[in-house]
Amino acid sequence: MINNKVKEELIKQARLELARRDFFEYCKLTAPDFYKDDRLFLKDMCNQLQDFYESKDRFLVINLPPRHGKSRTASKLVEWILGKNTKEKIMTGSYNEILSGTFAKSVRDEIASEKTEGIIAYSDIFPNTKIKYGESSANKWALEGSGQANYLATSPKGTATGFGCTIMIIDDLIKNVEEAYNENTLQKQIDWFNNTMLSRTETGFKLIIIMTRWANGDLAGYILENYNNVRHINYKAVKDDGTMLCDDILNKEDYLLKTKNMNKDIVYANYQQDPIDVKNRLYSAFKTYDKLPPAHYIMNYTDTADEGKDYLCSIDYQMYNNSYYILDVIYTQDSMEITEPAVAEMLTKDHVGYSNIESNNGGRGFARNVISNLRKLGNRHTNVRWFHQGENKMARILSNSTGVMNNIYFPINWEDKWPEFAKHLKHYVRTGKNQHDDAEDCLTGVYENPKPKNGNMTMTNKSFVSM
Repeated sequence: MINNKVKEELIKQARLELARRDFFEYCKLTAPDFYKDDRLFLKDMCNQLQDFYESKDRFLVINLPPRHGKSRTASKLVEWILGKNTKEKIMTGSYNEILSGTFAKSVRDEIASEKTEGIIAYSDIFPNTKIKYGESSANKWALEGSGQANYLATSPKGTATGFGCTIMIIDDLIKNVEEAYNENTLQKQIDWFNNTMLSRTETGFKLIIIMTRWANGDLAGYILENYNNVRHINYKAVKDDGTMLCDDILNKEDYLLKTKNMNKDIVYANYQQDPIDVKNRLYSAFKTYDKLPPAHYIMNYTDTADEGKDYLCSIDYQMYNNSYYILDVIYTQDSMEITEPAVAEMLTKDHVGYSNIESNNGGRGFARNVISNLRKLGNRHTNVRWFHQGENKMARILSNSTGVMNNIYFPINWEDKWPEFAKHLKHYVRTGKNQHDDAEDCLTGVYENPKPKNGNMTMTNKSFVSM
């Protein structure tokens, strides 16, 4: 019969062998406080990283929200790879020598860690992988028996002379939002990658890019656009169903607190991996107001959803001289059974005198049902007019973009009030593919309709017209 001590040793050896074979098991064994079975995205990421390393694929891009283990997992991967193959040569590039050196030092120190009673050490898992005495600086070190340096840490201002790598890891090249929005800085980083880093790679090399997303023109975007068959590990802090990626790491309450006053461009990019295209985006800025001026007219423009995945967009606004002040917005993919009474309630609440509703693709029926809902609400002051929009949508949006930016004002907290609406406006690009154009189309409609064409319909007008 096996005694407890022998049994414990057998279990330990089984776990060690499993850690040698499986990267996620290695992470769990060496950092159990962070790598847990119920953190499913970490298990998935580790499995994808192992599969990438064992495949013939060359390029991998990793995008994760802050504090979710991008760099930590990458350093763990290096430890595991060097445990399996001491001939690998790995180069790390970061925005400065300190960060890159920290990455290299953490790997070196883990490999060189001494055994402690009751704690599994690296040498228990990979006994044949050892740091070479006399060649173990923070930025460059070698393993015993390799005959060459195994790790070099560098940066765009550092050097890579004399070192060739089989695996290159570029981690967080961009330091802050100012660099992210500086096209010259982004281009210099791409030039450094092309002219310096790629020249240090050896036959069959692999490249891993670990970056917080910023602009489409950052290095991650460059790799995704310019190379074929790039693997992309991409996780959003808030998943499409509204739940958090990992409540244990970042719950909804903390997320909302952290991002409440954060620049929304950074929220979209860093947490949702949805970068702003600074160079190509249609609207470079939007004007805001703290206090509403007197109203000459209070109006509405509504663009109904053309297809199932389109958005209904309805905007209430008031005019003062030649400026437009947005009062409220409905921007949703909900069905007409929901949006028709919602629009009627908004028109009533904001004392709208005149509403233009595009009649294309069911807009006429929508307008009639809005009128019925207005009557139920006792609203006798809103004139509803439907009309056919025959002009080219793209041409209208592009040609009126400057006028929209110069003449339309949003409430100062508009991105918090209407986040989906704001996101689509700020991500719309002049050239290339846009998934939706409903927000831009409706906002353009606001700008194109400066005042009522059939009478002076103001907030004090009590007549009601149905057509």
